[in-house]
Amino acid sequence: MAKKWLRIGHRLAPWRWRILASAFIFIALLGAGILFHLSAQDTAPDPAYYQQHAAEMLSGYRHAEVASVADAEEQLYGKRMYMSHRMDSLFPTKFAGYAVTVKLAKQENHDPNALNGMLTAIDHGEKDSVYVMSVEDGGNIAGMGGLMGTAMSVRDFAGAVIDGGVRDVAYLRKIRFPVYATGIVPSTAVGHYRFAGSNIPITCDGVPVSPGDIVSADQDGVVVVPRASAAEVLVRAQQLDFEEHSMYPWIERMKSISEAVKRFHRI
Repeated sequence: MAKKWLRIGHRLAPWRWRILASAFIFIALLGAGILFHLSAQDTAPDPAYYQQHAAEMLSGYRHAEVASVADAEEQLYGKRMYMSHRMDSLFPTKFAGYAVTVKLAKQENHDPNALNGMLTAIDHGEKDSVYVMSVEDGGNIAGMGGLMGTAMSVRDFAGAVIDGGVRDVAYLRKIRFPVYATGIVPSTAVGHYRFAGSNIPITCDGVPVSPGDIVSADQDGVVVVPRASAAEVLVRAQQLDFEEHSMYPWIERMKSISEAVKRFHRI
């Protein structure tokens, strides 16, 4: 049989050999991709697994793309849990952690202790916390700056999300502590705001956040996942990530996004 194929091979022109070789390579790659896809689906953790392994679930969120998490929540529950374009980061970053919520109420005062509660929330925060603050009408008020960011950093917070302004950005960038905020301003909350509660349900840039919810952020923005549905959302987000990244080489090979969408049934 081998001699027969060798005789056939000698009669084939070089350009035909190249066509055959390309065809064999394409079929092999396609078959390997299908097998890998099926294998990945068979071995991927399910929601029950993540519910029992919180550390691995958080690790999963640190790798999942925020866009996929946002899509997963919308597909599963019909809810938009992502923050608006106003919420921007001080530098490109990616993190995920558990929400520690803080609320500031607008109130002129001369009380030196008016904001102590927001500092206590930091000092009581645990590793992997995300400081989520709502500053009433706070677009032009800095809800946090370098001192608070330093305290969060040394306590191993994952990051901070401020529905309001942020200041001391040069220092925050220097220590590489991730902060999302709706603006950069030089102002202070001291004398103008009062602590109104921590680890309570709040609304941050239009999104409801409860203590312990998962907050995930990357260069696409910030999304919040209620803790009760976090495992199911993560599994769906991982599926979406896998499908999208499987489409990139297909589009490059076929030079057609329409054909890729028909094959993978998503865009």
